[in-house]
Amino acid sequence: MDRAYVSIGSNLGAREATCLAAVEGLGRLPGVRALRRSRLYETEPWGLAEQPAFINLAVGLDTALAPVELLAALLELERGLGRRRAAGEPRWGPRVVDLDLLLHGACVLDTPGLVLPHPRLHERRFVLAPLVELDPALRHPVLGRTLAELLAALPPGEGGWVHPLEEASAPGQETHNPIS
Repeated sequence: MDRAYVSIGSNLGAREATCLAAVEGLGRLPGVRALRRSRLYETEPWGLAEQPAFINLAVGLDTALAPVELLAALLELERGLGRRRAAGEPRWGPRVVDLDLLLHGACVLDTPGLVLPHPRLHERRFVLAPLVELDPALRHPVLGRTLAELLAALPPGEGGWVHPLEEASAPGQETHNPIS
């Protein structure tokens, strides 16, 4: 089994409920054992600024699925949650749900359908903040820096604003939400 990390986002409809439904869906995928999720965050839109704010979080999971198989399962889960990808749809535009495979073990892959690690992972505060919550010492397999170092290296204001919507755990308690 490999440890994989998935980013979940939504900025249309019942954003929080959709994100939490995606977490539940991940936990039901064959060959996947969802371990924990970050807090929910409200975040600044990336790419197209004139759209509603997003709800984002990250999920850590163990999987027996190969990266391409896991990506196919994520796309199917998106469809089940109401995502419709239309030809000519603006890139980084509003969406009911978005599931991005960020990391899959130490896999480095560059194909037309999938690039791992996610090619813009290190530039996006809305991705890094939830990931750091799950595993700050995890090293980016290409850049060699920890997730915490990558987040700290983002200049103020770059990568968008990020506001947690849930309280952090008290000292000495679990710092993330286990998935039952």
